[in-house]
Amino acid sequence: MKPIAALTRDEAAGIRYVLTDIDDTITTDAKLLPDAYAALWTLKAAGLRIIPVTGRAAGRCDIIAREWPVDGILAESGAVAFWEESLAGGRRVLRQEPHPGAVRNTHPALARIRERALVEVPGIKPAKDQFSRLYDMSLDYAEEEPVLSYAEAEKARQIALEEGARANISSIHVNVWMGHYDKLSMAEWFLARYFGWQAGAGDREVFYIGDAPNDEPLFARFPLAAAVANIRRYEGRIRYYPAYVASRQCGEGFAEIVAALLEKRR
Repeated sequence: MKPIAALTRDEAAGIRYVLTDIDDTITTDAKLLPDAYAALWTLKAAGLRIIPVTGRAAGRCDIIAREWPVDGILAESGAVAFWEESLAGGRRVLRQEPHPGAVRNTHPALARIRERALVEVPGIKPAKDQFSRLYDMSLDYAEEEPVLSYAEAEKARQIALEEGARANISSIHVNVWMGHYDKLSMAEWFLARYFGWQAGAGDREVFYIGDAPNDEPLFARFPLAAAVANIRRYEGRIRYYPAYVASRQCGEGFAEIVAALLEKRR
């Protein structure tokens, strides 16, 4: 990973879409700090499309789609997209569409995984936002006390895989689902469907920012990707790293990356 300052002017000039994780990428200790939120607005003012790609619940992302300066948000590890459209008279309407491969979280395998994980991984617990999730089942290993190790999160992930589910680890949750999608496949589908993005020719138009193992498919897919400094806590646990990295962690690192990107576009 190269320092974000090494991003070239030619690379920055070709970027049209900024996709970003939220937890521990934009937020710091679960809070959205002023510098990180202001960075989103500076991206918007620069004419870039902003699309968060998160493991967070659909219920939370409804609010983000309405209130943040974003052009859409992909929730529950790629299960569902939210975005606003303008209507005549200046009014706006919220749209919602699931990934074609999404499966609702009433699938019985998810209940089995939850019960096994609660028994076999002491201290893991259902995510507090589970009540507002539509497609996935999330297990909290590091958002609230007790904070568990990555190894314990990995044990929960393996339980999910044994039961035939898909699963990935964020900086706070083990996200588990039954559908055939992930953050990357939803990002590609949404960009193509609603913005006319073309895979291959448009690969360097996308800039992805993340921090954790569940961002790895996007780090591997897009040549222009960056991470906040806390990605280093996962060294040795992921295979694919982004091209660039910030010197600062979490929201401060996000603001650093945005500042470098916009400086190179001037």
